[in-house]
Amino acid sequence: MRAGYILCPMVTAIYPGSFDPVTCGHLNLIERALPMFDHLTVAIAINRQKASTFTVEERIAMLREVLPQNPRLSVTSFPGLVVDFCRAQGIGAILRGVRTVSDFEYEYQMALTNRHLQPSIETVFVMPSVEYSFVSSSLIKEIVRSGGAVGHFVPPQVEIRLRERLQQ
Repeated sequence: MRAGYILCPMVTAIYPGSFDPVTCGHLNLIERALPMFDHLTVAIAINRQKASTFTVEERIAMLREVLPQNPRLSVTSFPGLVVDFCRAQGIGAILRGVRTVSDFEYEYQMALTNRHLQPSIETVFVMPSVEYSFVSSSLIKEIVRSGGAVGHFVPPQVEIRLRERLQQ
């Protein structure tokens, strides 16, 4: 090893969520987090008890459409606990976005629970850019249902799909 260089272990991360739909806030977080990791998996957590606007397959397709082509970035879905998926895939970090204090409280509780279940997996919190700090998928869906414009909050392809789905 040459002086001045530190060898860092390769770290793969997962960004789990519902992505129903994917927002510019999600994309901002992915773009900002990608340089931190050797590989980032954007993964839709399958929750059969939660009513979704889009199917898992539709959400995967939207993510693949709007994410940049990058060999260090992949999209998938998983059932069950995120730590079980991480263990099975050799993923060492969970990426979570934190917009508000209430987000932090919830995410902190989840991070501690995940650490208890799998101590070797770290949770990394990243705050969104200010322009997306208030954006949520549920807020965007409500705006679309009411006929409002959401072009600043979601990619154009996603806005088209939202209008088709929610304004019938």
